[in-house]
Amino acid sequence: MDGYEQFLDAAHDRHGFITKRRYRPGQWDEVKHWKYYSAGGEPWFGFEAVRDLEGLPPEILLIPLIGHTRGHAGIAIDTPEGWLLHAGDAYFYRDEMGSSTRRCTPALRAYQSMMEVDRKARLLNQDRLRALSVDRSKSVRLFCSHDALELKAFTGKSSSSHN
Repeated sequence: MDGYEQFLDAAHDRHGFITKRRYRPGQWDEVKHWKYYSAGGEPWFGFEAVRDLEGLPPEILLIPLIGHTRGHAGIAIDTPEGWLLHAGDAYFYRDEMGSSTRRCTPALRAYQSMMEVDRKARLLNQDRLRALSVDRSKSVRLFCSHDALELKAFTGKSSSSHN
């Protein structure tokens, strides 16, 4: 099943408490001209990548990170300071990265498990991101969607840095 079919299946799945709250029709049903991509071409630090995004510069890539949701992807941007990866919901807490050992609060760990659609893929991608955050810490900076302190570190509103 390609990315397009995965999205449509996920977007139209209205069964279950959690599933009904993902891909809400009001968030996407007015878009008439979707562009669908599949991973391919040169990998990005060992991850599959979607390159040559229509209308965007070549410095912007999609990085498939399935597990939290079907079709989940991060956004990688090549900046003058190195690569920046917005990992989306691939992890939820800043201390899950930057060390070879995963550290996560019990509540967030439970929440991630509750929200996942593919546990094996989610944990594999977290492991791969953690290794990237350690092995390539000088050339790749990561952040996620759920950690306000991590975001503040990236926007310069905090003097601490976690990755």
